[in-house]
Amino acid sequence: MSYINIPLDALTSRLNLTGVSEQVRSQSFGQRFANLKPISEFLDLKRLSKPANFAEVQSRINYNVGYFSTNYAGVALMLGVYSLLTNLTLLFDIIFVGVGLFGIKKLNGRDLDVGFARATTSQLYTGLLIIGVPLFFWARPIMTAFWLVGATAVTILGHASLMDKPIDAAFSEEAV
Repeated sequence: MSYINIPLDALTSRLNLTGVSEQVRSQSFGQRFANLKPISEFLDLKRLSKPANFAEVQSRINYNVGYFSTNYAGVALMLGVYSLLTNLTLLFDIIFVGVGLFGIKKLNGRDLDVGFARATTSQLYTGLLIIGVPLFFWARPIMTAFWLVGATAVTILGHASLMDKPIDAAFSEEAV
């Protein structure tokens, strides 16, 4: 049986995404929001154009991912909220488990006494596990996660590859 060797390292090394991730990690939360570009610049239709070749696509993605990184994080966050609002079972399960864990924690190790029944904290955790885990798998979280990754990648990479660099950035790159 022959295997197909795909040179993924050759493709990913040319995108140079490690420099972008290090730049984002070095900034504080307040500095990231200070880098939020205005919506008129982020959605400037005059700068949308088809790239001539793959090298230009790589160049645009490298520039735009660094330049619009905060805007792209906002897009990913909005897509995440949208995915939870369209998968109400998953949203209900997350809220159910979160409120259940918060309620059990508020008991401070004491038993829950509701008059006709008494439950220990281990029984409450077991009940939460028995209800929460099957409901979680029934809510299709893996499908939602794959949709979120795909929609975010298509949106961000599509925008980054179609949005042309500003003229001043293009000229400064040619001079180097």
